Amino acid sequence: MLSPDALFQACNTIALLWWIALAGSTLFGAVRAYVWPATGLVAPALFAVAYVAALAAGLAKGGEGGFGSIAEVRALFADDHALTAGWIHYLAFDLIVGTLIARDAARAGVSAVFTLPALALTFLFGPSGLLAYLIVRLARGGNLRESLS
Repeated sequence: MLSPDALFQACNTIALLWWIALAGSTLFGAVRAYVWPATGLVAPALFAVAYVAALAAGLAKGGEGGFGSIAEVRALFADDHALTAGWIHYLAFDLIVGTLIARDAARAGVSAVFTLPALALTFLFGPSGLLAYLIVRLARGGNLRESLS
């Protein structure tokens, strides 16, 4: 088992590479058939394996904390294994959301000029990137019931 720090670094590097590929998919349609399954399913599934391993390592140490209060969450994430698992959770789900944004943008004809900033925000600040993209879709008269489905 990798140390929490090594796992954190490995997952960050892998995520960054897939985010670069996802950004490229907004510019080069020919790579979409390869990139989107990888960023929307394969990479998140691999992150899920890393997540479970980190979480199991933290639980095996007898970590404390829970989800019932902010104090319990703080105690839970005081353990580096749990903190790493939490970070991997963000990496996986943000990459899935980024893939949904890229796919919807391509389907709706949203320019990379608008899609790339939304992807960057999603990579860096998660939900704010989704919000930015939804604003772009609304501004273009998009049907949000069809977006991201």
